[in-house]
Amino acid sequence: MNRSYVRLVAFALVASWLLSGCSTGYLLDNQVQAFSSLPSLPAQPSYRFERLPSQQEPAQAQLEAMADPALRGAGLARDETNPRFSVQVSGAIYRTLSPWSNNWTYGAWGGPVRRHFGIGGTGLSGLDEPYWYRREVTVILRELSSNKVVFESKGSNDGPWVDDKAVFSAMFKAALQGFPAPPPGPRVVNVQVGGA
Repeated sequence: MNRSYVRLVAFALVASWLLSGCSTGYLLDNQVQAFSSLPSLPAQPSYRFERLPSQQEPAQAQLEAMADPALRGAGLARDETNPRFSVQVSGAIYRTLSPWSNNWTYGAWGGPVRRHFGIGGTGLSGLDEPYWYRREVTVILRELSSNKVVFESKGSNDGPWVDDKAVFSAMFKAALQGFPAPPPGPRVVNVQVGGA
């Protein structure tokens, strides 16, 4: 069996898996670590968003809109006039080749090295190989009366999913899971995206 045929079959299996995931949903695994000095949900758990000077752009408003449902789900209520907390959110996305790409070769010392001829590689039958995405989110909750950070959570995910809105929304939900007193240490939080 030649290598081109094996790669074509593997590509077809991955493509069908991705397409079925789009129609039935998928479980997004998130690596999360949170820190909190809040033992319980305080009275008047209201918030407003706070932005750094570097976050004064339309993309930040979109990110905040993705975080808003997760904040509400954690028991917080948005209040621009008299909030108890400020919330700062951030997110990042990095696009690379899929870890299953065939664009690897062996270096002078025998270890695998990714060939460098552009993202997307040679592809199969003229098609680019699937991309892989690493996303990161951060949520910081600050008590306005004391200006003290009372909650911080970071989440990350690696995967082939292309719907930024759905993935970032699920990641914020994962980052806030267990609020206001999440378990200590790193953990995996799975969130269903789409489907039933």
